[in-house]
Amino acid sequence: DLIEADLSGRELSGADLSGRNLRGANLFLASLNGANLSGADLSQANLSGAYMGGATLSGVTLIRANLSEANLSQANLTEANLSGATLSRANLSEANLTKANLKEATLAWATLTGANLTGANLFGATLMGANLRGATLTEADLFAATLVGANLSGATLTGATLAEANLTQDNLS
Repeated sequence: DLIEADLSGRELSGADLSGRNLRGANLFLASLNGANLSGADLSQANLSGAYMGGATLSGVTLIRANLSEANLSQANLTEANLSGATLSRANLSEANLTKANLKEATLAWATLTGANLTGANLFGATLMGANLRGATLTEADLFAATLVGANLSGATLTGATLAEANLTQDNLS
């Protein structure tokens, strides 16, 4: 059990932490590239600045976790619960967020180029200034989401719910 463990700056690349309880853990600037965290509970964990490229995070619980400036490029976050999480300036390029729960998450200035958000729940999420160039948002729920200044050029929005979403100053070309 790693509840509230201090793993800041640790080298954990390729580690198998699947199903582990890391609730409230400090993983600030930790290296988790290619790590397996599927099904783990990282609620309220501090993962700011963590390196998680190519990590497996399917079914992970990251409720109210801090992932600011984290690198999650090419990570698998299928069906992950990121409700209320902070992902400001995070790199999620080419990440798989299919059916992920990002309800009321903050993704301001995040990079989501080429990310797959098919069926994702982004209800009330903040994506101000986010780069969603070429992202797939098919059937995504963006009800009441804030996308002010977001780059949606080349993004696929087929069947997406955009009711009450704020799309001012967006790049949709």
